[in-house]
Amino acid sequence: MWDVTSRREAGGSFNERSTRACSSKPRSRRRRPRPRRRRRRMQLAAEDGMSLRDSPSPEASVLSPATGSSKRKRRGHPAEAPDAECTPTELIQQRAPEHKLQRSVWKGKENDRNPYVISRRSRKRKESVSGISWDHLPDELILRILVFFPLRDLLRTSVICRRWHRLAFDESLWHSVDLEGVTDMGPALQQVLKTGVRRLRCPRSFINNLHLTGTCTLKIAEIDLSSSIVTAPTLESIIDQCNLLQCASLEGLQLSDNIVNGLAQNLHLRQLNLSGCFNFSADSLAHMLQSCSRMEQLNISWCHFSSNHVRNLVGHVSATVTHLNLSGYRDGLILDDVKVLVKRCPGIRTLDLSDSTQLMADCFPVLSALKNLLHLSLSRCYHIHIAALTDLRKTFPALRYLDVFGLVNDSHLSSLRKQSLGICINSLPFSAIARPTPASVSGAAGGHSMWNKTNRLRFKL
Repeated sequence: MWDVTSRREAGGSFNERSTRACSSKPRSRRRRPRPRRRRRRMQLAAEDGMSLRDSPSPEASVLSPATGSSKRKRRGHPAEAPDAECTPTELIQQRAPEHKLQRSVWKGKENDRNPYVISRRSRKRKESVSGISWDHLPDELILRILVFFPLRDLLRTSVICRRWHRLAFDESLWHSVDLEGVTDMGPALQQVLKTGVRRLRCPRSFINNLHLTGTCTLKIAEIDLSSSIVTAPTLESIIDQCNLLQCASLEGLQLSDNIVNGLAQNLHLRQLNLSGCFNFSADSLAHMLQSCSRMEQLNISWCHFSSNHVRNLVGHVSATVTHLNLSGYRDGLILDDVKVLVKRCPGIRTLDLSDSTQLMADCFPVLSALKNLLHLSLSRCYHIHIAALTDLRKTFPALRYLDVFGLVNDSHLSSLRKQSLGICINSLPFSAIARPTPASVSGAAGGHSMWNKTNRLRFKL
């Protein structure tokens, strides 16, 4: 066995042999990682939330510290190629990007001890089933759809938005309106008049609190205010702004000279119903009849006229009149007035002279000049004897209807009908001249019609 001294002399110590072995072989240098791969690893480490301190790869260093560079200089290595094993981790953490911490979101504020973050939810887009939005449709197409809406539904659509309000009150939708039955007529009528309505029907209504502003002319062509409760100034403000009237019914209303003069500015007026109206002068009546030279139907019965009113009426009525109702003038209408009327209006086809107590059988030769007379009413003309009615077929060859209520009783009616073959006697008890809705059809299916036409928008109770 060798002793310790011999072993030291023979080969030296273990440390010296290992040192010589290391110095005898050249030290291999570790290969420097590529910059792209190094940056990619650092990006992955930042995204995964991993700490660079726990990173298994020592090649993630970017810059070498001063201490590491001094050691490498002593070993003879260049400073541009630092050894990753000698790089301190503290400096690596300083050079690395900050770690993104995941912040917790608290749904409520009831926990005051823990912090919370208010997050904003993304608004979900409303996707229609058909893929077409109402906002993208043109106004013309929406108006074509709104044409089929009734009045109540059209008013409901007007409160959706400003665009729908503008479309709901478009002039094309409010061409004809029936407001019969509306309780608060003042605001409703004022709103309807602003839409440019052409045909307006609101009979038997109470019109109050109506204030028309501006000087804009109304576009009304047909209006029915029969048996309504309306003051003369309110009615005057409406008629004064109308100059396109063709058919008008003011039956039973209190008029004035300004209202009648306002009717005179409607040169195209064809049908006018003033039955039961009062409180206007004979001069304003003559002016209105002279201006409305295209009158075809005129109902001016029971107007409490004086003899001066009747003379101006028969002397200035338009020669184009074919349907005329002059009933109700017991002592005002005489034979001379009938002669003037027949000479001025030879084309009359329907004539109502009922309740004219001054007429007698001598008026028949005068009325025979009306060759186109089809309907004659002589009801309650008590001075006409029943014997004069037997030869009416020869006197009026074109006559088809005869009304003699109050002159012939039931016992003589059957014999009169046999003698007057081809003439319907007492078949029409109510006059329909210039009336928008004749009494014979009121309450039936056509009760809401106006001059044989129905309005599109109608208020229903």
